[in-house]
Amino acid sequence: MADNDQDLMKLDHSGEIVLPREMPILPISEAVIFPAMMVPLVLSDANLVKLADDCLAGQKILGAFSQREIAEEDEDEMDERDLIYRVGTAVKIQKMLRFPDGSMRLLGQGIARCRIKKFLETDPYMLASVELIEEDIQEDSRTLAYMRGVANNFLKIIDASETLSEELKVVVMNIDDPGRLADLIATNLDVDVAQKQKMLEEKSPRKRLQILSKTVMKELDVLELGQKLQTRVRKSIDKDQREYYLRQQLKAIQRELGEVDEGSVELDDLRERLEAADFPEKVQLAADRELDRLGRMSPGASEYTVSKTYLDWLLDLPWNQSSEDKLNLKRAEKILERDHYGLEDVKERIIQYLAVRKLKDNHRGPILCLAGPPGVGKTSLGRSIAEAVGRKFFRFSLGGMRDEAEIRGHRRTYVGSMPGRIINGIKECGTNNPVFMLDEIDKLGQDFRGDPASALLEVLDPEQNCDFTDHYLNLPFDLSNVMFITTANMLDTIPRALLDRMEVIQLAGYTNLEKLQIAKRYLMPRQIEANGLTGKFIRFTDAGMMRIVEDHTREAGVRNLEREIGSVCRKVATDVAKGKKKLQVIGANNLEEYLGSASFTGDSLRRHLKVGVVTGLAWTQVGGRILYIEGLSMPGGRGNLKLTGQVGSVMQESASAAFSYLRNRFGGREEYTEFFTGRDFHIHLPAGAVPKDGPSAGIAMASVLLSLMLNKNVDRRTAMTGEITLTGAVLPIGGLLEKVLAAHRLGIRTIVIPADNESDLESIPDEVREAIEFVPVANLDEAWEAIFPGIMN
Repeated sequence: MADNDQDLMKLDHSGEIVLPREMPILPISEAVIFPAMMVPLVLSDANLVKLADDCLAGQKILGAFSQREIAEEDEDEMDERDLIYRVGTAVKIQKMLRFPDGSMRLLGQGIARCRIKKFLETDPYMLASVELIEEDIQEDSRTLAYMRGVANNFLKIIDASETLSEELKVVVMNIDDPGRLADLIATNLDVDVAQKQKMLEEKSPRKRLQILSKTVMKELDVLELGQKLQTRVRKSIDKDQREYYLRQQLKAIQRELGEVDEGSVELDDLRERLEAADFPEKVQLAADRELDRLGRMSPGASEYTVSKTYLDWLLDLPWNQSSEDKLNLKRAEKILERDHYGLEDVKERIIQYLAVRKLKDNHRGPILCLAGPPGVGKTSLGRSIAEAVGRKFFRFSLGGMRDEAEIRGHRRTYVGSMPGRIINGIKECGTNNPVFMLDEIDKLGQDFRGDPASALLEVLDPEQNCDFTDHYLNLPFDLSNVMFITTANMLDTIPRALLDRMEVIQLAGYTNLEKLQIAKRYLMPRQIEANGLTGKFIRFTDAGMMRIVEDHTREAGVRNLEREIGSVCRKVATDVAKGKKKLQVIGANNLEEYLGSASFTGDSLRRHLKVGVVTGLAWTQVGGRILYIEGLSMPGGRGNLKLTGQVGSVMQESASAAFSYLRNRFGGREEYTEFFTGRDFHIHLPAGAVPKDGPSAGIAMASVLLSLMLNKNVDRRTAMTGEITLTGAVLPIGGLLEKVLAAHRLGIRTIVIPADNESDLESIPDEVREAIEFVPVANLDEAWEAIFPGIMN
């Protein structure tokens, strides 16, 4: 027996087997090679062909190691060495055949188990140092009993199998070595790679036979069950063939008698389609029952068309057809970034869904509600999400919908009845897991025909929509795989029970800098192309585009901005059509030539604030805005307070609380006695035609009264928002982001906010936080000290 650094020795029953210490590694996919087994190998990769050539030039021995079963998308991220198991089989090449296309076919025989100790090279192929795995020798009575049991059961498998040859029985009966018997049976069993690898790694023949005993019993049970099912199927087929033969005979007789009609042709077509359809059990029973009913009707009967249409709907719906999700996170991020600027919360939520879906197959689709002002990209985002996920997209608007049947469908008792929009969308998409966008969910109506919002409770509830029942179908359809996305401008009008079923993601308006980037990336190229122009004829400067944003649009979104850009492009297109081919540069200085004078001058900062005027902040459906609050104190009064400007009851109460706190705080001072007892006060909120309500103007109205009392004006670049209590405490408010963005657009430099809203500042863009000083206050005294420095000393 040789003993040197280059070779390993193994004493086998047939003599000595010499294995090299360093061995080229051949990865084997979807198979495991056992010792003593003959195996064909087909090599087409150039590196693997070189591996075979080097082996043939040497000792003709290579290491065959099985690859792990790994998801395709994860395979690219792993090292090729991590893809293979560490225990494999040394294979000796017996024959070689080379093909004209450069590929090679080998016939090899496994000779011994071996283990990789260390990888030495990976290019052009893997080379590793290996160690021999010696097999335990076990020939006791227990091992013999296992051999007989496994062999007998495997012989039964050969009898029941259509793929295993009878010659294999002779080989099995003539093997008296337990290890070789275990390896032979493991090679021929139809089990996965992981199970075979487990048997390969086991050194003890008895333990391998124990593992095989369970596997062989399970495989035998499966084969016997399969035989029983085949017997049943064969009987069913015989019955179906008999019925088919009789029907064909009947058709032939009818043709001879001239009695063939279109109705029978339609029925035969429906029957064939129903037999080929993949229906759930309940649907199959309903379809068969309806087909039998249809077969007993005359084609001229009024119910015939109704029944046939119903069957057509059942056949057209994708009961079990799903599109495969594209779970590549980088691709999804790239698509979302390509189509939309900003909107990080939504993008992050979609990426999170894909990540969870990648880890868990049966994860239910999310139900998202994108809430924000018009023009921020809510609706267009749905189509991008569908593309990123790799699903079909369907959108319909709920705005103004008043009929519950639009959601659930009409019952078949009505003339012209049909399924609702949900089932109709599923049919149109052709899959049962599309992306559904329900637009304008906050504008649902209701009347005597029902409440669509209540019908949506079942659709948007993950615990119920797995059995959504449309009135027309009267059968459950699983909507749990659908990704529902709803949009809304405001949440107040959405019923509470419906809102509770959705995951709300707030989309605020864009800053001016964000609008500039959106215009440069999306709006300008789109409008230039839409108007037949190219970069040779028109170019916008950043200053010119910013002037359009600031002076010609005043919105949270970008719809009007795109219209203004389109207007400029149309004027340039007109000049080009008239023969003016020169490049036109749209800048801040010449913008008026294209769009005229600035469209927005009213909603801007006043040059000077008089005594009794402060700048408040308001939230609207289209974003935030500044709100000037004016006050007057009139001598000869009795301390009465009047509030005008179409204000609601909540705002009136805020004004009363502000006045009461001010009077309690300063009324005891002698210098202010006449102010509180000899004057009346009037607070007005301009834009009197617009209804206003809410508690967030509390600080502003209290500051109006303090300005009148002190006869001091407020800095025009200071704005404020916050609810107050009767004791002067400042409470948090909503819509801070929208209000701050509006203030930033108009040049506000200081904003007084409730201290409890300080955490909301994290959601405000960096450029806005750098431009504005935020003053958090917990009570009115702190607010007044910030607005009128030194007054509270």
